[in-house]
Amino acid sequence: MEFRLFIGALNRETPYFQGARGDGLSVYAFDEEALTFRRLAHFPDIENPTYLSVTPDGRHVYANSEVAEWREGLVTAFSYESDTDRLDYLNTQPTLGSIAAHNMISRDGKRLYVANYAVGSGGPDQSLTVFDIRMDGTLSPAIASVAHRGSGPNPERQERSHAHSVTEILQGGRVIVADLGTDTLVTYRIATDGTPERLASTPTAPGAGPRHIALHPNGRFVFVMNELDSTVTAHALDPETGILTLIDSQPAVPDEARAHNHCSDIQISPDGRFLYGGNRGHDSIAVLEVSGTGTLTPRGFAPSGGATPRHLALTPTGRHLLVANQNADRVSILARDAETGALSDTGKFIPIGTPMCVKFAP
Repeated sequence: MEFRLFIGALNRETPYFQGARGDGLSVYAFDEEALTFRRLAHFPDIENPTYLSVTPDGRHVYANSEVAEWREGLVTAFSYESDTDRLDYLNTQPTLGSIAAHNMISRDGKRLYVANYAVGSGGPDQSLTVFDIRMDGTLSPAIASVAHRGSGPNPERQERSHAHSVTEILQGGRVIVADLGTDTLVTYRIATDGTPERLASTPTAPGAGPRHIALHPNGRFVFVMNELDSTVTAHALDPETGILTLIDSQPAVPDEARAHNHCSDIQISPDGRFLYGGNRGHDSIAVLEVSGTGTLTPRGFAPSGGATPRHLALTPTGRHLLVANQNADRVSILARDAETGALSDTGKFIPIGTPMCVKFAP
């Protein structure tokens, strides 16, 4: 079975990344049976596409540009035509905040949510920004936004709010923003005009640094990858009130590795039984089993197939996990055992400079 795979690669030097050896946005054909790939389309003229979202039909892509020197990030809309393998620029909009870190297409396909990590002060300085997606796939100017304020106990990383991701819950119309800087998970209702209305603010452990979120297929559980204290937490979600209740917390790495590790992405298997979390520093993928009540059981660690696993993507079948190993210049392909959750390196990889984000068109 062949899938379309979209990869964003760093192509502009940034102080907090280790080099920029990539060439922008690419589309690959990935044959899951043969574990082969070939590049179909390429758009080099976008700066640092560090996060992507792809529409379910694969026809549109939305890429954040993360450039440290800009007081506002950018998000760019592209169209992709699979019959001709054309990747075409549509338009670009400012994100109303610096360091555009993450985005997500709403479940009804009508809006794009962007989380701005933000550094320093000045400029619009918004944490969450909402855009309309027009019928032709282009983005409207921002229709609404909201700013977070606060800090955490880590003076180097939590000197201010740092919204790191935005995730719409399965029921739609409500999003959870993981704020690494303030150690909070903030739930918003998105009003009909796009305005984010705060429903709840759930604190994490002090200094945890929540980064990315995975949703259980049953819609009842939320799992959080905490970058700064290298933990994975499980929470029960009340979709009406937006309140998150802690169920469990487990380490993402062995104790001896925690001081030099920074967690990255988190993914959940299609059946909701296993979580996979990236560890930069330990250069591993944590495997955790999920019980019917949402508790977590660590099932070990698999080598990430390279260095600095920044982003992960399960194939639509769930048979393989692709790992964007940022500092190894490769997207490694790990085989997944559906029964045990275990991962093993296939030895296959996509060579690409400084990969930052990998997304399949479902």
